[in-house]
Amino acid sequence: MTEMRKFLAEVIGSFILVFFGTASVVLTLFINQGQTFPSIYNVGITMPDWLCIGLAFGLALVVAIYAFGPISGAHFNPAVTIGLWAGKKFPTADVIPYIIAQVIGSFIASGALLAISGPQASTIGALGGVGPFGDITMVGMFIAEFLGTALLMYVIMATAVDKKAPAADAALSIGLVLAGIVIAIGNYTGSGVNPARSLSPMVLNYFVSGANAFVYYPIYLIAPILGAIVAVYLYDYMHKEIGY
Repeated sequence: MTEMRKFLAEVIGSFILVFFGTASVVLTLFINQGQTFPSIYNVGITMPDWLCIGLAFGLALVVAIYAFGPISGAHFNPAVTIGLWAGKKFPTADVIPYIIAQVIGSFIASGALLAISGPQASTIGALGGVGPFGDITMVGMFIAEFLGTALLMYVIMATAVDKKAPAADAALSIGLVLAGIVIAIGNYTGSGVNPARSLSPMVLNYFVSGANAFVYYPIYLIAPILGAIVAVYLYDYMHKEIGY
C-alpha cells in the first residue's frame, strides 16, 4: 500500500507540473497568434511571456512538492530520480516504478491539455513541447539542458536531500529555481530539464500534427540525466569537508 501511494504521488505530481507548465505555453501561443516576432530566437513567445511561463512551471512544482513531498519525496523527474540513485541516495528497487509513474503523469497531462484545447493545442501550441529555437546547435542545446538540470538538482540536494544543510523552504526554493531556469533557457531549448516532460508532448504532437522532433530527444534525455548525476556528486564533494 505504501509503495502504491508513492507511485500515485509521482503520477499526480508529474501531472500537475507538466499540465500547468505546458498549458501556459499553449495559451501564450494562442494569445500571440498572428503577431510577428523578428528575432531568430522567437517562435511567438516574448521575454515577458517566458517570465509568466517560468512562474507557471515553478509554482506548479511548489504546490506539487507541498502536496506529495512527504509521500514520495517529490521527484517528478526521471533525471532527479536517477541522479539520487547514482549518488546512493535512492533505492534501486524504486527507480523504475518512479520513472514509469513520472512518464504516465506527463502523458496524462499532455492528453488532458489536448482534450481541453483541441488539435490547435498541438498545431499552434505544440503542447508546450521542447525543441531548438533559432539556429542553436545541438551542442548548445546539450549544454543548456545539462546546466539547467544540474542547477535544479543542486538546489534539490541543498534544500531537500541534505538534512544537515541550513534550514530553507525546500518547495519554494526548488520551484523558484525551476522558474528561473525556464526563463533563462526557455528561448534556446524550450527548457526541458526533465525527460518525462519533454517526451509526452513530443509523442502526442507526432500523432496529432505530424511534427517529428524525435531526433532531438536524446539530448533531452541524456543531458538532464548527466546534469543531475554531476550535481549530486559535486554537492557531496563541496560539502563533505564541512560535515554536510
